[in-house]
Amino acid sequence: MADGAFEAPDLTALLLETNSLDGFLSALADSALAHTPEAEGCGITLERHGRPLTVASAGGSALPLDERQYGQDDGPCLQSLRRSEEIVVTDMLSEPRWGDYPPYAAASGTRSSLSLPIAVPTDSAHTAGALNLYSPKPDGFATADLVFLRGRAARAAGAIALAQRISDAQEFAEDLHNALKSRTVIDQAIGVIMGQRKCSADEAFAILRTASQHRNVKLRDLCADLLSGIAGRPPREPGLRPRP
Repeated sequence: MADGAFEAPDLTALLLETNSLDGFLSALADSALAHTPEAEGCGITLERHGRPLTVASAGGSALPLDERQYGQDDGPCLQSLRRSEEIVVTDMLSEPRWGDYPPYAAASGTRSSLSLPIAVPTDSAHTAGALNLYSPKPDGFATADLVFLRGRAARAAGAIALAQRISDAQEFAEDLHNALKSRTVIDQAIGVIMGQRKCSADEAFAILRTASQHRNVKLRDLCADLLSGIAGRPPREPGLRPRP
């Protein structure tokens, strides 16, 4: 059966049952673990600006193994996300890569692992991820359904990218809102100066800007102080409203 035909109803259910990115990724990790019988732990790692973090996990083994790799800044999880490649460790006892990590994993009861990159399509220069599965058996992923697991990694990437876009849009809207509130205060102050000096709006703005520079005070703060001195209270800053 095609990947898309199998995935769509299941992932739609996950989205409907969760109301946050954390909840969706946790449900996705649970699903990946349940679909891989030989695994006993699954973690989803996200690295942003060089700082890795396990954003979701299922089973008891994933989090300490992820954290061990973060501590030494190396390991199959980090190699997978940084090089965008699938990393399979068939047996930790004979694994020569990553320094002290394989002996630590084996001593913790993990003998094999599978890491699949999460290719986040936005902000690619700063964000990367990996879906990591851990098994207590050697070569525990020899029969794993890689098509299914790759689909999970792809869905995680889409969810993370969407969350980033929403976050960026909210931050932009907040910046715009603050800028327009400042503009309202400045416009009110310009009106006051125009009435006092009998001058144009451009001349009033020049007066305020010169005063701001001379006093080394932000223009918005200077205008707020001016309005507060006249009204006896801080200026009202209305929310964003459409113009009639």
